Amino acid sequence: MGIETGHLREPGRPGHVVLAQADSAPYGSLRSRPLPRTDRYALGEGLRQQVPRSTLADWRPADGRRSVVEQVQEAHEGRLSRLVPVRVGRMVASPYGFLRGTAGLMAEDLATLPATGVTPVICGDSHIGNVGLYGSPSRDLVLDLNDFDEAHPGPWEWDLRRLVASTWVAGRQAGLSEHSCETAVRAAVRAYRVHLHELAEQPLLERSWTSFGVDRLVEATKDPKLRHEVERAAARARHRTSDRALPRFTEVVAEPASGSAGGSPSFSRRIVVEPPLITRPEDDDADLLAEALDAYLGTLAPHWARVLGGYTLVDIAHKVVGVGSVGLRAYVALLEGSSADDVVFLQLKQARRSVVAPWVHGDNAWHAHQGQRVVEYQQALQTTSDPLLGWTTVGERQYYVRQFRNMKGSVVLDRIGARALRDYAGVCAQLLAKGHARTSGASMIAGYLGSSDKADEALAVFARRYADQTEADHAALVEAVNHGRLPVERGL
Repeated sequence: MGIETGHLREPGRPGHVVLAQADSAPYGSLRSRPLPRTDRYALGEGLRQQVPRSTLADWRPADGRRSVVEQVQEAHEGRLSRLVPVRVGRMVASPYGFLRGTAGLMAEDLATLPATGVTPVICGDSHIGNVGLYGSPSRDLVLDLNDFDEAHPGPWEWDLRRLVASTWVAGRQAGLSEHSCETAVRAAVRAYRVHLHELAEQPLLERSWTSFGVDRLVEATKDPKLRHEVERAAARARHRTSDRALPRFTEVVAEPASGSAGGSPSFSRRIVVEPPLITRPEDDDADLLAEALDAYLGTLAPHWARVLGGYTLVDIAHKVVGVGSVGLRAYVALLEGSSADDVVFLQLKQARRSVVAPWVHGDNAWHAHQGQRVVEYQQALQTTSDPLLGWTTVGERQYYVRQFRNMKGSVVLDRIGARALRDYAGVCAQLLAKGHARTSGASMIAGYLGSSDKADEALAVFARRYADQTEADHAALVEAVNHGRLPVERGL
Protein backbone atom coordinates (compact mmCIF):
# COMPACT_ATOMS: atom_id res chain seq x y z
CA MET A 1 0.00 0.00 0.00
CA GLY A 2 2.43 2.64 1.18
CA ILE A 3 1.74 6.13 2.45
CA GLU A 4 0.93 8.64 -0.24
CA THR A 5 2.65 12.00 0.19
CA GLY A 6 2.50 15.34 -1.51
CA HIS A 7 -1.17 15.31 -2.53
CA LEU A 8 -2.83 18.60 -3.38
CA ARG A 9 -6.53 19.32 -3.48
CA GLU A 10 -7.42 21.94 -6.04
CA PRO A 11 -7.87 25.10 -3.91
CA GLY A 12 -11.43 26.01 -3.17
CA ARG A 13 -12.97 22.92 -4.76
CA PRO A 14 -14.13 20.40 -2.13
CA GLY A 15 -13.80 16.76 -3.10
CA HIS A 16 -11.41 17.15 -6.05
CA VAL A 17 -7.88 15.81 -5.74
CA VAL A 18 -4.81 16.35 -7.85
CA LEU A 19 -1.82 14.12 -7.13
CA ALA A 20 1.40 16.09 -6.98
CA GLN A 21 3.48 13.08 -7.90
CA ALA A 22 3.11 9.77 -9.68
CA ASP A 23 1.35 6.88 -7.96
CA SER A 24 4.26 4.63 -8.94
CA ALA A 25 6.57 6.54 -6.58
CA PRO A 26 4.44 7.32 -3.50
CA TYR A 27 7.49 8.18 -1.41
CA GLY A 28 9.15 10.44 -3.98
CA SER A 29 12.62 9.91 -5.34
CA LEU A 30 16.07 10.43 -3.87
CA ARG A 31 17.22 11.54 -7.32
CA SER A 32 15.06 14.65 -7.44
CA ARG A 33 15.29 17.73 -5.21
CA PRO A 34 12.07 19.01 -3.64
CA LEU A 35 11.07 22.66 -3.69
CA PRO A 36 13.05 24.79 -1.21
CA ARG A 37 11.28 25.54 2.04
CA THR A 38 11.03 29.26 1.25
CA ASP A 39 9.26 28.47 -2.03
CA ARG A 40 6.82 26.17 -0.27
CA TYR A 41 6.10 28.85 2.31
CA ALA A 42 5.45 31.33 -0.51
CA LEU A 43 3.10 28.85 -2.20
CA GLY A 44 1.13 28.57 1.01
CA GLU A 45 0.98 32.33 1.41
CA GLY A 46 -0.28 32.59 -2.16
CA LEU A 47 -3.17 30.25 -1.42
CA ARG A 48 -4.76 33.06 0.59
CA GLN A 49 -5.69 34.72 -2.70
CA GLN A 50 -7.79 31.73 -3.70
CA VAL A 51 -8.98 30.63 -0.26
CA PRO A 52 -8.91 33.66 2.09
CA ARG A 53 -8.30 32.83 5.73
CA SER A 54 -11.65 34.42 6.52
CA THR A 55 -13.32 31.41 4.82
CA LEU A 56 -12.18 29.27 7.76
CA ALA A 57 -15.17 30.79 9.56
CA ASP A 58 -17.59 29.37 6.99
CA TRP A 59 -20.35 27.10 8.09
CA ARG A 60 -23.95 26.71 7.13
CA PRO A 61 -25.71 23.47 6.23
CA ALA A 62 -25.52 22.75 2.53
CA ASP A 63 -28.72 22.75 0.51
CA GLY A 64 -30.09 19.24 0.51
CA ARG A 65 -28.08 18.18 3.58
CA ARG A 66 -29.19 14.69 4.51
CA SER A 67 -31.08 14.17 7.74
CA VAL A 68 -29.20 13.14 10.85
CA VAL A 69 -31.25 9.96 11.15
CA GLU A 70 -30.45 8.96 7.57
CA GLN A 71 -26.74 9.47 8.11
CA VAL A 72 -26.72 7.59 11.42
CA GLN A 73 -28.64 4.68 9.91
CA GLU A 74 -26.23 4.54 7.00
CA ALA A 75 -23.31 4.38 9.43
CA HIS A 76 -24.97 1.35 11.07
CA GLU A 77 -24.85 -0.74 7.90
CA GLY A 78 -22.63 -3.78 8.37
CA ARG A 79 -22.51 -3.47 12.17
CA LEU A 80 -23.73 -6.05 14.65
CA SER A 81 -27.44 -5.27 14.94
CA ARG A 82 -27.57 -6.27 18.62
CA LEU A 83 -25.10 -3.46 19.42
CA VAL A 84 -26.74 -0.67 17.41
CA PRO A 85 -28.95 0.33 20.40
CA VAL A 86 -25.80 0.62 22.55
CA ARG A 87 -24.19 2.91 19.97
CA VAL A 88 -27.31 5.07 19.76
CA GLY A 89 -27.47 5.21 23.55
CA ARG A 90 -23.92 6.54 23.77
CA MET A 91 -24.65 9.15 21.09
CA VAL A 92 -27.89 10.48 22.62
CA ALA A 93 -26.21 10.81 26.03
CA SER A 94 -24.81 14.26 25.16
CA PRO A 95 -23.94 16.52 22.21
CA TYR A 96 -20.29 15.65 22.76
CA GLY A 97 -21.10 11.93 22.63
CA PHE A 98 -23.01 12.60 19.42
CA LEU A 99 -20.05 14.44 17.89
CA ARG A 100 -17.70 11.59 18.83
CA GLY A 101 -19.94 9.11 17.02
CA THR A 102 -20.45 11.11 13.83
CA ALA A 103 -17.04 11.59 12.23
CA GLY A 104 -18.65 10.58 8.94
CA LEU A 105 -21.38 13.20 9.21
CA MET A 106 -18.82 15.92 9.90
CA ALA A 107 -16.61 14.79 7.02
CA GLU A 108 -19.59 15.10 4.70
CA ASP A 109 -20.24 18.59 6.07
CA LEU A 110 -16.60 19.69 5.74
CA ALA A 111 -16.46 18.46 2.16
CA THR A 112 -18.82 21.31 1.24
CA LEU A 113 -16.40 23.99 2.50
CA PRO A 114 -13.46 25.66 0.74
CA ALA A 115 -10.03 24.08 1.30
CA THR A 116 -6.47 25.08 0.44
CA GLY A 117 -5.61 21.83 -1.33
CA VAL A 118 -2.78 20.87 1.02
CA THR A 119 -3.40 17.30 2.17
CA PRO A 120 -1.00 15.70 4.65
CA VAL A 121 -1.97 12.52 6.44
CA ILE A 122 -4.72 13.58 8.83
CA CYS A 123 -6.26 11.87 11.83
CA GLY A 124 -9.77 12.19 10.38
CA ASP A 125 -11.36 12.08 13.84
CA SER A 126 -9.36 14.65 15.81
CA HIS A 127 -11.86 15.59 18.50
CA ILE A 128 -10.42 16.87 21.77
CA GLY A 129 -10.89 13.50 23.48
CA ASN A 130 -8.85 11.70 20.83
CA VAL A 131 -5.58 12.34 22.64
CA GLY A 132 -4.21 10.01 25.25
CA LEU A 133 -1.35 8.57 27.24
CA TYR A 134 0.32 5.28 26.35
CA GLY A 135 3.58 3.43 26.84
CA SER A 136 6.39 3.75 24.32
CA PRO A 137 8.50 0.68 23.42
CA SER A 138 11.00 1.89 26.04
CA ARG A 139 8.09 2.06 28.55
CA ASP A 140 8.13 5.83 28.85
CA LEU A 141 4.70 7.39 29.21
CA VAL A 142 3.98 9.63 26.21
CA LEU A 143 1.04 11.72 25.01
CA ASP A 144 -0.18 11.74 21.42
CA LEU A 145 -3.15 11.28 19.12
CA ASN A 146 -4.57 7.87 19.89
CA ASP A 147 -7.33 6.83 17.45
CA PHE A 148 -6.63 6.36 13.76
CA ASP A 149 -9.61 4.43 12.38
CA GLU A 150 -10.32 7.35 10.02
CA ALA A 151 -6.70 8.37 9.30
CA HIS A 152 -6.10 9.17 5.65
CA PRO A 153 -4.48 11.82 3.45
CA GLY A 154 -6.88 14.74 3.51
CA PRO A 155 -7.34 18.48 4.08
CA TRP A 156 -5.44 19.64 7.16
CA GLU A 157 -8.28 22.08 7.82
CA TRP A 158 -10.63 19.18 8.56
CA ASP A 159 -8.59 18.03 11.54
CA LEU A 160 -8.30 21.53 12.92
CA ARG A 161 -12.00 22.26 12.38
CA ARG A 162 -13.00 19.06 14.19
CA LEU A 163 -10.66 19.83 17.08
CA VAL A 164 -12.01 23.35 17.64
CA ALA A 165 -15.66 22.36 17.21
CA SER A 166 -15.26 19.56 19.75
CA THR A 167 -13.51 21.97 22.12
CA TRP A 168 -16.48 24.32 22.05
CA VAL A 169 -18.97 21.45 22.50
CA ALA A 170 -16.94 20.01 25.40
CA GLY A 171 -16.73 23.46 26.99
CA ARG A 172 -20.47 23.91 26.87
CA GLN A 173 -21.00 20.44 28.29
CA ALA A 174 -18.73 21.39 31.20
CA GLY A 175 -20.91 24.45 31.86
CA LEU A 176 -18.38 27.03 30.66
CA SER A 177 -19.29 30.42 29.23
CA GLU A 178 -19.18 31.18 25.51
CA HIS A 179 -16.26 33.52 26.19
CA SER A 180 -14.33 30.67 27.84
CA CYS A 181 -15.06 28.38 24.89
CA GLU A 182 -13.86 31.04 22.46
CA THR A 183 -10.71 31.63 24.47
CA ALA A 184 -9.90 27.91 24.43
CA VAL A 185 -10.49 27.64 20.68
CA ARG A 186 -8.36 30.66 19.86
CA ALA A 187 -5.59 29.30 22.10
CA ALA A 188 -5.77 25.97 20.24
CA VAL A 189 -5.50 27.52 16.79
CA ARG A 190 -2.66 29.74 17.90
CA ALA A 191 -0.84 26.73 19.39
CA TYR A 192 -1.28 24.80 16.13
CA ARG A 193 -0.10 27.74 14.04
CA VAL A 194 2.93 28.57 16.18
CA HIS A 195 4.07 24.96 16.63
CA LEU A 196 3.66 24.22 12.93
CA HIS A 197 5.88 27.23 12.11
CA GLU A 198 8.50 25.92 14.53
CA LEU A 199 8.41 22.43 13.06
CA ALA A 200 8.46 23.67 9.47
CA GLU A 201 11.81 25.31 10.20
CA GLN A 202 13.33 22.06 11.45
CA PRO A 203 15.00 19.38 9.31
CA LEU A 204 12.60 16.62 8.30
CA LEU A 205 14.26 14.00 10.48
CA GLU A 206 14.40 16.34 13.47
CA ARG A 207 10.67 17.03 13.40
CA SER A 208 10.01 13.30 13.08
CA TRP A 209 11.61 12.74 16.47
CA THR A 210 9.63 15.43 18.29
CA SER A 211 7.71 13.84 21.16
CA PHE A 212 5.46 14.97 23.99
CA GLY A 213 6.04 13.21 27.31
CA VAL A 214 4.02 13.56 30.49
CA ASP A 215 6.59 15.94 31.99
CA ARG A 216 6.20 18.28 29.05
CA LEU A 217 2.42 18.10 29.38
CA VAL A 218 2.62 19.06 33.05
CA GLU A 219 4.96 21.96 32.20
CA ALA A 220 2.55 23.21 29.53
CA THR A 221 -0.33 23.15 32.00
CA LYS A 222 -0.77 26.36 33.98
CA ASP A 223 -4.03 25.36 35.64
CA PRO A 224 -3.31 23.54 38.94
CA LYS A 225 -6.47 21.40 38.73
CA LEU A 226 -5.57 20.21 35.24
CA ARG A 227 -2.00 19.53 36.34
CA HIS A 228 -3.36 17.41 39.19
CA GLU A 229 -5.68 15.55 36.78
CA VAL A 230 -2.80 14.91 34.39
CA GLU A 231 -0.69 13.49 37.20
CA ARG A 232 -3.59 11.30 38.32
CA ALA A 233 -4.19 10.09 34.75
CA ALA A 234 -0.47 9.30 34.40
CA ALA A 235 -0.45 7.34 37.66
CA ARG A 236 -3.46 5.31 36.55
CA ALA A 237 -1.97 4.71 33.10
CA ARG A 238 1.26 3.30 34.52
CA HIS A 239 -0.84 0.59 36.17
CA ARG A 240 -2.83 -0.26 33.04
CA THR A 241 -0.72 -3.19 31.89
CA SER A 242 -1.60 -6.70 30.80
CA ASP A 243 -0.58 -8.38 34.05
CA ARG A 244 -2.61 -5.94 36.15
CA ALA A 245 -5.64 -6.53 33.90
CA LEU A 246 -5.86 -10.19 34.85
CA PRO A 247 -8.04 -9.74 37.99
CA ARG A 248 -10.37 -7.31 36.18
CA PHE A 249 -10.93 -9.15 32.91
CA THR A 250 -10.27 -12.82 33.61
CA GLU A 251 -11.08 -15.71 35.91
CA VAL A 252 -9.60 -19.15 36.47
CA VAL A 253 -11.99 -21.95 35.51
CA ALA A 254 -11.82 -25.73 35.86
CA GLU A 255 -11.78 -27.75 32.66
CA PRO A 256 -13.40 -31.22 32.76
CA ALA A 257 -10.88 -34.01 33.18
CA SER A 258 -10.22 -36.04 30.09
CA GLY A 259 -9.83 -39.79 30.04
CA SER A 260 -11.01 -42.08 32.84
CA ALA A 261 -13.57 -41.01 35.40
CA GLY A 262 -12.24 -39.48 38.56
CA GLY A 263 -9.30 -37.76 36.91
CA SER A 264 -8.17 -34.40 38.22
CA PRO A 265 -9.55 -31.37 36.36
CA SER A 266 -7.20 -28.87 34.78
CA PHE A 267 -7.46 -25.14 35.30
CA SER A 268 -7.19 -22.36 32.74
CA ARG A 269 -7.72 -18.64 32.58
CA ARG A 270 -10.68 -17.22 30.67
CA ILE A 271 -11.92 -13.72 29.86
CA VAL A 272 -14.95 -12.83 31.99
CA VAL A 273 -18.13 -12.45 29.95
CA GLU A 274 -20.29 -9.35 30.65
CA PRO A 275 -23.13 -9.23 28.08
CA PRO A 276 -23.81 -7.25 25.99
CA LEU A 277 -20.41 -5.50 26.17
CA ILE A 278 -18.19 -8.59 26.52
CA THR A 279 -19.38 -11.77 24.83
CA ARG A 280 -17.90 -15.03 23.69
CA PRO A 281 -17.60 -15.62 19.93
CA GLU A 282 -18.99 -18.69 18.23
CA ASP A 283 -16.57 -21.62 18.12
CA ASP A 284 -16.09 -21.30 14.36
CA ASP A 285 -15.39 -17.57 14.70
CA ALA A 286 -12.87 -18.24 17.48
CA ASP A 287 -11.00 -20.69 15.24
CA LEU A 288 -10.90 -18.17 12.39
CA LEU A 289 -9.67 -15.45 14.73
CA ALA A 290 -6.91 -17.73 16.02
CA GLU A 291 -5.78 -18.37 12.43
CA ALA A 292 -5.90 -14.63 11.75
CA LEU A 293 -3.65 -13.92 14.73
CA ASP A 294 -1.07 -16.33 13.31
CA ALA A 295 -1.22 -14.42 10.02
CA TYR A 296 -0.90 -11.14 11.94
CA LEU A 297 2.55 -12.18 13.18
CA GLY A 298 3.80 -11.84 9.61
CA THR A 299 3.00 -8.10 9.61
CA LEU A 300 5.24 -7.35 12.60
CA ALA A 301 8.91 -6.46 12.56
CA PRO A 302 10.90 -9.73 12.85
CA HIS A 303 12.03 -9.11 16.43
CA TRP A 304 8.54 -8.48 17.74
CA ALA A 305 7.12 -11.41 15.77
CA ARG A 306 9.65 -13.69 17.47
CA VAL A 307 8.83 -12.25 20.89
CA LEU A 308 5.08 -12.64 20.47
CA GLY A 309 5.61 -16.09 18.98
CA GLY A 310 6.70 -17.18 22.46
CA TYR A 311 3.12 -16.75 23.70
CA THR A 312 0.07 -19.00 23.34
CA LEU A 313 -3.48 -17.89 22.64
CA VAL A 314 -5.69 -19.10 25.51
CA ASP A 315 -8.93 -17.16 25.06
CA ILE A 316 -10.68 -14.55 22.94
CA ALA A 317 -13.84 -12.47 23.44
CA HIS A 318 -15.78 -9.73 21.69
CA LYS A 319 -15.52 -6.44 23.61
CA VAL A 320 -17.41 -3.23 22.80
CA VAL A 321 -15.25 -0.10 22.74
CA GLY A 322 -15.68 3.64 22.13
CA VAL A 323 -18.65 5.37 20.53
CA GLY A 324 -18.04 5.52 16.80
CA SER A 325 -16.71 1.93 16.80
CA VAL A 326 -19.66 0.34 18.61
CA GLY A 327 -21.18 -2.40 16.48
CA LEU A 328 -18.04 -3.08 14.49
CA ARG A 329 -16.23 -6.29 15.35
CA ALA A 330 -13.68 -5.78 18.13
CA TYR A 331 -12.04 -8.62 20.01
CA VAL A 332 -9.70 -9.00 22.97
CA ALA A 333 -7.29 -11.93 22.89
CA LEU A 334 -5.49 -13.28 25.96
CA LEU A 335 -2.03 -14.74 25.38
CA GLU A 336 0.06 -16.57 27.99
CA GLY A 337 3.81 -16.95 28.06
CA SER A 338 5.84 -19.48 30.01
CA SER A 339 4.03 -18.72 33.28
CA ALA A 340 0.49 -17.80 34.31
CA ASP A 341 1.41 -14.20 35.12
CA ASP A 342 3.32 -13.64 31.85
CA VAL A 343 0.44 -12.40 29.71
CA VAL A 344 -0.34 -10.10 26.82
CA PHE A 345 -3.75 -8.76 25.84
CA LEU A 346 -4.18 -7.99 22.15
CA GLN A 347 -7.07 -6.11 20.59
CA LEU A 348 -8.36 -6.81 17.09
CA LYS A 349 -10.51 -3.98 15.69
CA GLN A 350 -12.41 -4.15 12.45
CA ALA A 351 -11.19 -1.55 9.97
CA ARG A 352 -13.40 -0.12 7.26
CA ARG A 353 -12.76 2.56 4.69
CA SER A 354 -12.02 5.96 6.27
CA VAL A 355 -14.90 8.44 6.31
CA VAL A 356 -12.45 10.90 4.75
CA ALA A 357 -11.69 8.73 1.71
CA PRO A 358 -14.85 9.23 -0.42
CA TRP A 359 -14.44 12.99 -0.29
CA VAL A 360 -10.75 12.85 -1.25
CA HIS A 361 -10.69 10.34 -4.09
CA GLY A 362 -14.23 9.11 -4.70
CA ASP A 363 -15.28 5.49 -4.97
CA ASN A 364 -11.92 3.97 -5.92
CA ALA A 365 -10.14 2.90 -2.74
CA TRP A 366 -6.42 3.59 -2.53
CA HIS A 367 -5.89 0.91 0.10
CA ALA A 368 -6.16 -2.81 -0.46
CA HIS A 369 -6.22 -3.50 3.29
CA GLN A 370 -7.89 -1.04 5.65
CA GLY A 371 -6.17 -2.49 8.70
CA GLN A 372 -2.81 -1.83 7.08
CA ARG A 373 -3.98 1.72 6.31
CA VAL A 374 -4.73 2.35 9.98
CA VAL A 375 -1.38 0.94 11.10
CA GLU A 376 0.76 2.82 8.59
CA TYR A 377 -0.98 6.13 9.11
CA GLN A 378 -0.84 5.74 12.89
CA GLN A 379 2.91 5.25 12.58
CA ALA A 380 3.05 8.32 10.35
CA LEU A 381 1.19 10.58 12.79
CA GLN A 382 2.63 9.34 16.10
CA THR A 383 6.24 9.94 17.10
CA THR A 384 6.41 6.52 18.71
CA SER A 385 3.89 3.73 18.27
CA ASP A 386 2.98 0.38 19.74
CA PRO A 387 5.56 -2.13 18.41
CA LEU A 388 2.82 -4.78 18.24
CA LEU A 389 0.77 -2.86 15.68
CA GLY A 390 -0.15 -5.08 12.77
CA TRP A 391 -3.06 -6.24 10.65
CA THR A 392 -4.93 -9.34 9.56
CA THR A 393 -8.05 -10.60 7.79
CA VAL A 394 -10.95 -12.79 8.89
CA GLY A 395 -13.09 -13.83 5.96
CA GLU A 396 -14.05 -10.62 4.16
CA ARG A 397 -13.38 -8.41 7.17
CA GLN A 398 -10.12 -6.58 7.71
CA TYR A 399 -8.64 -5.82 11.12
CA TYR A 400 -5.78 -4.03 12.75
CA VAL A 401 -4.19 -5.44 15.89
CA ARG A 402 -2.57 -3.65 18.82
CA GLN A 403 -1.91 -4.08 22.52
CA PHE A 404 -5.08 -3.75 24.57
CA ARG A 405 -3.40 -2.75 27.83
CA ASN A 406 -0.42 -0.58 27.03
CA MET A 407 -0.34 1.98 29.84
CA LYS A 408 -3.24 3.76 28.19
CA GLY A 409 -4.85 6.70 29.91
CA SER A 410 -6.77 9.92 29.24
CA VAL A 411 -7.64 13.21 30.88
CA VAL A 412 -11.25 13.48 32.09
CA LEU A 413 -12.98 16.42 30.39
CA ASP A 414 -16.45 16.21 31.96
CA ARG A 415 -15.86 18.87 34.61
CA ILE A 416 -12.93 20.70 33.11
CA GLY A 417 -12.51 24.38 34.02
CA ALA A 418 -12.00 27.33 31.69
CA ARG A 419 -8.22 27.64 32.14
CA ALA A 420 -7.80 23.89 31.98
CA LEU A 421 -9.77 23.66 28.72
CA ARG A 422 -7.63 26.43 27.24
CA ASP A 423 -4.38 24.71 28.24
CA TYR A 424 -5.49 21.23 27.19
CA ALA A 425 -6.88 22.36 23.83
CA GLY A 426 -3.53 24.04 23.15
CA VAL A 427 -1.65 20.81 23.88
CA CYS A 428 -3.99 18.83 21.60
CA ALA A 429 -3.42 21.38 18.84
CA GLN A 430 0.35 21.06 19.17
CA LEU A 431 0.08 17.30 18.82
CA LEU A 432 -2.06 17.77 15.73
CA ALA A 433 0.52 20.14 14.24
CA LYS A 434 3.27 17.62 15.00
CA GLY A 435 1.36 14.85 13.24
CA HIS A 436 0.74 16.94 10.13
CA ALA A 437 4.34 18.18 10.02
CA ARG A 438 5.62 14.58 10.12
CA THR A 439 3.94 13.76 6.80
CA SER A 440 3.85 16.60 4.27
CA GLY A 441 2.83 20.19 3.60
CA ALA A 442 4.05 21.85 6.83
CA SER A 443 5.73 24.79 5.10
CA MET A 444 2.72 25.46 2.87
CA ILE A 445 0.29 25.28 5.79
CA ALA A 446 2.55 27.57 7.82
CA GLY A 447 2.74 30.01 4.91
CA TYR A 448 -1.02 30.02 4.55
CA LEU A 449 -1.73 30.57 8.26
CA GLY A 450 0.95 33.25 8.67
CA SER A 451 1.81 34.96 11.94
CA SER A 452 -1.35 37.01 12.53
CA ASP A 453 -4.44 35.90 14.42
CA LYS A 454 -6.76 35.93 11.38
CA ALA A 455 -7.07 32.14 11.33
CA ASP A 456 -7.58 32.07 15.10
CA GLU A 457 -10.47 34.50 14.82
CA ALA A 458 -12.07 32.77 11.84
CA LEU A 459 -11.92 29.27 13.31
CA ALA A 460 -13.41 30.54 16.58
CA VAL A 461 -16.44 31.69 14.58
CA PHE A 462 -16.62 28.31 12.85
CA ALA A 463 -16.32 26.41 16.13
CA ARG A 464 -19.26 28.26 17.66
CA ARG A 465 -21.38 27.78 14.53
CA TYR A 466 -20.62 24.08 14.30
CA ALA A 467 -21.20 23.60 18.03
CA ASP A 468 -24.68 25.03 17.44
CA GLN A 469 -25.11 22.60 14.54
CA THR A 470 -23.95 19.67 16.69
CA GLU A 471 -26.46 20.52 19.39
CA ALA A 472 -29.25 20.83 16.80
CA ASP A 473 -28.27 17.49 15.25
CA HIS A 474 -28.11 15.86 18.66
CA ALA A 475 -31.59 17.16 19.46
CA ALA A 476 -32.85 15.70 16.17
CA LEU A 477 -31.36 12.32 17.09
CA VAL A 478 -32.95 12.45 20.56
CA GLU A 479 -36.32 13.26 18.99
CA ALA A 480 -35.99 10.33 16.58
CA VAL A 481 -35.18 8.00 19.47
CA ASN A 482 -38.11 9.31 21.51
CA HIS A 483 -40.43 8.63 18.56
CA GLY A 484 -39.13 5.09 18.15
CA ARG A 485 -37.33 5.67 14.85
CA LEU A 486 -34.04 4.37 16.24
CA PRO A 487 -33.47 1.66 18.89
CA VAL A 488 -31.67 2.69 22.04
CA GLU A 489 -30.07 1.11 25.08
CA ARG A 490 -28.87 3.70 27.56
CA GLY A 491 -26.24 3.59 30.27
CA LEU A 492 -23.89 1.09 28.62
